[in-house]
Amino acid sequence: MVSEHPDAADGESAALALKILVAGGFGVGKTTLVGAVSEIRPLRTEELLSEAGRSVDDTDGVDRKTTTTVAMDFGRITLRSDLSLYLFGTPGQDRFWFLWDELARGALGAVVLADTRRLEDCFPAVDYFEHRRIPFVVAVNCFAGAGRYGAPDVSRALDLDRGTPVVLCDARDRDSGKEVLIQLVEYAGRMHTARLLESVG
Repeated sequence: MVSEHPDAADGESAALALKILVAGGFGVGKTTLVGAVSEIRPLRTEELLSEAGRSVDDTDGVDRKTTTTVAMDFGRITLRSDLSLYLFGTPGQDRFWFLWDELARGALGAVVLADTRRLEDCFPAVDYFEHRRIPFVVAVNCFAGAGRYGAPDVSRALDLDRGTPVVLCDARDRDSGKEVLIQLVEYAGRMHTARLLESVG
């Protein structure tokens, strides 16, 4: 989604509003990241985990998690006076993946959050964005007690396409989350430019 920001005044250069997805496995910190960086009160669609969901929601490693996103999270951050990002956090469980296609429509790119204790949980998101050629970065949310691995180690473990950025972050920290988004915008910009040049070349 690339659109003119509603606050752009007549006669001034149009401000851009870009759509970004925040994806990853169950309990990896998507809601936390959107809430940490959003300059507006984030929209959340969280519900308490229920007994009915215990058979399908794998809470190993996230035992203290009591809620889950059932539709999406939404927030906004202004990176520059002429550039705002609209953030859409996707639900992590398989049974909500039917929402992903709608959320992904028009997205500039995506952040795939990863937890090194449950790295396999982000494989579906990585596959989703690779198959649809949506630029993404992998952001390793550095949980307390989790093993510390460098970006090259995570990239190899996930078998990422060459050049896909891997960054370490703290989803609770606004500056850390903002840096992840800046890296995504820069990477997505390079990817879209390269594809445009390829198409006209």
